Amino acid sequence: MDRKKVIAGNWKMNMTAAEGAQLIADLKANCGGACGCCSAPEVMVFPPFTTIAAVQEAAKGTPLVVGAQNVHWATNGAFTGEISAKMLVEMGVNYVIIGHSERRQYFGETDETVNQRVKAALAAGMKVILCIGETLEEREKGVTEAVLEKQVRWDLADITKEQLENIILAYEPVWAIGTGKTATNEQAQEVHAFVRALIGKMYCPVCAGKIRILYGGSMKPANAEGLLAQPDIDGGLIGGAALKAADFIALVKAAC
Repeated sequence: MDRKKVIAGNWKMNMTAAEGAQLIADLKANCGGACGCCSAPEVMVFPPFTTIAAVQEAAKGTPLVVGAQNVHWATNGAFTGEISAKMLVEMGVNYVIIGHSERRQYFGETDETVNQRVKAALAAGMKVILCIGETLEEREKGVTEAVLEKQVRWDLADITKEQLENIILAYEPVWAIGTGKTATNEQAQEVHAFVRALIGKMYCPVCAGKIRILYGGSMKPANAEGLLAQPDIDGGLIGGAALKAADFIALVKAAC
């Protein structure tokens, strides 16, 4: 099934409003038709909350999607430091990353809270990039598939076929994030194929064929071509390389 590729830049806790606007300007000036300006792939950036408005303004007139890095499950309440889907939608934000490994590792995210956040985002009309992945210890123990199946089943609990159409999955081998290590093309493809087959079992073969699954483990210009050539890899959730215009442009071009 033909699936539109996605290159999504997760800026994490980087880029002030001024820096973010400048990065978008650099992308627009140098993309040569590849920074959200061509029919494929779909290009997204996920700035810090304080930078979103400036990036939205800088991206006006392009198809570049500007999303958020997290969302709370409640619409309002005593949740200091959190932000609701209603607040994001009011800003014109339609995409959100949920369940990133750093949220799970450093801020106590569980499959239960990830599921709650997914439901809240979908209920507000947002679309979700849902992150899953195993640690180095889990991979070395040979339990990668068991870990991913647990995450997928819990994170998508009570999510319907119709809602699934508004979800993109991102496989992030936790051992490859920020370490410079990368799964081989074959390792990444094997996991993506497993996750796609799992979606087929949970929902239907058509659903499995339609859902987009991104690779989120240190994709960069040097390895992007091989990863993106794999049949079940539909793009990348990009970390460090998303902060440099030249690198991000190269990744977008590799997905065209």
